[in-house]
Amino acid sequence: MYCLLLYSVFFTLTTIRKMKKSLLALTLGGLGIGITEFVMMGLLPDIAKDLAITIPQAGHLISAYALGVVIGAPVLVAIAGSYPPKKILMALMSMFVAFNALSAFSPDYTTMFIARLLAGLPHGAFFGVGSVVASKLAEKGKEAQAVSLMFAGLTIANVIGVPLGTFIGHNYSWRYTFVIIVIVGLITLLSLKLWMPAIPATKNRDLKKELGFFKLPEAWLIILMIAIGTGGLFSWYSYIAPLLTDVAGFSADSITYILVLAGLGMLVGNFIGGKLADKFSPAKASVSLLIAMAITLFIVHFISTNQTLSLVMTFVTGAVAFALAAPIQMLMIKTAKGSEMLAASVSQASFNIGNALGAFLGGLPLAAGYSYTSPVAVGTLMALTGALFAWMLISRNKRLAIAA
Repeated sequence: MYCLLLYSVFFTLTTIRKMKKSLLALTLGGLGIGITEFVMMGLLPDIAKDLAITIPQAGHLISAYALGVVIGAPVLVAIAGSYPPKKILMALMSMFVAFNALSAFSPDYTTMFIARLLAGLPHGAFFGVGSVVASKLAEKGKEAQAVSLMFAGLTIANVIGVPLGTFIGHNYSWRYTFVIIVIVGLITLLSLKLWMPAIPATKNRDLKKELGFFKLPEAWLIILMIAIGTGGLFSWYSYIAPLLTDVAGFSADSITYILVLAGLGMLVGNFIGGKLADKFSPAKASVSLLIAMAITLFIVHFISTNQTLSLVMTFVTGAVAFALAAPIQMLMIKTAKGSEMLAASVSQASFNIGNALGAFLGGLPLAAGYSYTSPVAVGTLMALTGALFAWMLISRNKRLAIAA
């Protein structure tokens, strides 16, 4: 475990050292968004107690955020797409700061629910616009790697931000955690203002023509691939704590450290995925990684009683699953010529649908009385289904190329 930790830190520092300042601004945005999205899982008991609500009610706050992402991603990009990207990113981060500040000072459940819904609105749009900007700022042939640098913020959030935010929420106040999120958002705003170059706005934008992309079969194959395929990750990750305690036999106190290990895997895998997409192609990288994710989940299902192998596979599964982030985003961007920002934002909405779908479907066998290894089996099938949609996309593109 310590060898994996040292390798992950060395790998990350080496990558960040080579990073452009403009891309670092996007990474900081990803960090803030990652903390506010994932820290809620660890803060539910504290929020429930403070607002005098039940744990299930507090869980609705997670759903509210996800709903905000699904709504905001296409709507905000559709509205703001004709403005310069730098202005769009700064406006979205301003929304992020304002609505997370509202979360920090919410006096009751209703206000908090509305605040979490609104805080989710800029999430997908920021990553959608940021992905296109990162690919334009990248050196030729390294577009996916540039996109992976933006998504690195999400993985760093899981390694450092979420554990720290959870600790502060448990020992002091969950409201302080959201204050920290606001501070990260303000630093991101300043970084965008100082480091992000002024990229011209899209001229003669035709929103109706952009929306026409979603009439294409390719668009829906990618959306289904993301929503179902990445749902395999969340079918595993949503129930990882009871899998590790009830099946592997780890103590409850060790779960936080093991989740950091999963986050380190995600961090390393994210950068590897960017390299794979640039070296081969986003489509080939996506189908290969979805098959690899199915294989790793299949292995997890059978080795979960062994603590040493469980630790190794926690790192590996996190790495394989998050290696998909950049290839999937680049696949959507390259497929959606003329409507890249809108399409890239929709891929983030699809990812959040996968989050909800994986947790729901993974919970069905548990409700039927099966063991905590059963969600992993569901995740395996979801990853394979996603790989099938990716293969169908590749096959369709080949047929179209031959016909042309």
